[in-house]
Amino acid sequence: MGIEITGWGKCTPPSILTNKDLETILDTDDEWIVSRTGVKERRIAHTSLSDMGTVAAQHALAAADKDPQDIDAVIMATCTPQYIIPTTASRIQENIGNKHAAAFELNSACTGFVYGLTTAYSLISSGVMKNILLVGGEKVSFFLDWGARDTAVLFGDGAGAVVIEAVDNDSKLYSSKLTCDPFLGNTLMLDNFGSSMEFKDPKDGYFLGIHFEGQEIFKNAVKTMARLAEEALAESNLTVDDIDLCIPHQANLRILEATAKRCNFPMEKMIINLDKYGNTSAGSIPIALTEALDQGKVKPNSKMLFLAFGGGLTGAAAVIDWGSRVTSIKTSDAALPDSEKTALELVKEISNP
Repeated sequence: MGIEITGWGKCTPPSILTNKDLETILDTDDEWIVSRTGVKERRIAHTSLSDMGTVAAQHALAAADKDPQDIDAVIMATCTPQYIIPTTASRIQENIGNKHAAAFELNSACTGFVYGLTTAYSLISSGVMKNILLVGGEKVSFFLDWGARDTAVLFGDGAGAVVIEAVDNDSKLYSSKLTCDPFLGNTLMLDNFGSSMEFKDPKDGYFLGIHFEGQEIFKNAVKTMARLAEEALAESNLTVDDIDLCIPHQANLRILEATAKRCNFPMEKMIINLDKYGNTSAGSIPIALTEALDQGKVKPNSKMLFLAFGGGLTGAAAVIDWGSRVTSIKTSDAALPDSEKTALELVKEISNP
């Protein structure tokens, strides 16, 4: 028995927030943002996280030609859940029409998709399950302080999904390295959420925004991702030259360039789309993967490296065999409804509820 990704899909909201838009509400400009982050625009959701996850899931199911009833588990990787109870995973499960699968969430922030990928492969490898729908997505815009230049320019909303299943070939997960340094957890933190929340007068807002220590995060992101890439390759008995494609978490262009340089990985083998979407946290890798497939950048039987770093501070690296099929069996016309508001109008609503 082998295991491989057989379906893929994405959902990016239609409302685009450009750097020029941000110039109207922040003390910043396009040159400052692009030179420090590589981000030119990002998407702002006018619908729920489960709506985005459902659209991505429907595209992934169609690509795999998989009946929703065949799914044994819906796993949602997110740090911006729609609800605490019930899980966003269960809302997506309901929306695709599955009545029996397990449904649960993983929150390791930006590494969530790779944590979820490792979990899915392990559940199938153990024989517990055969078909798993893994969704990674965020509605980060709701939790941002839109007056904080260091974070407001970085993040965007979106979701991606994959179907992972048991197959009759040798495809496999070569290795996975997952880590967390809890002693640096407060360098990237949403600290007024969950049971620690301090309720305030609504006019003052409920959320403090994401606390973000850029220099400390940059240093640890590069060091951690490079180390985990080297460890994952060593455990796989592979070298950098054996990897056909790397799909990293789309955090910051400077971080990706520094990581590639540190582990001697050629940038031309990296899939980068953060200029269009910003940092969509757990959604970034499946969105980038779907675009790489749509653009013909994934070749049959490729060896692929997934690499991520996020709040916690967590890190993740996984090496997989892609398999022989790089085109969708079927397609879906699933899409979000059109937005009646611009991205800037949506942001102003979040800032002034």
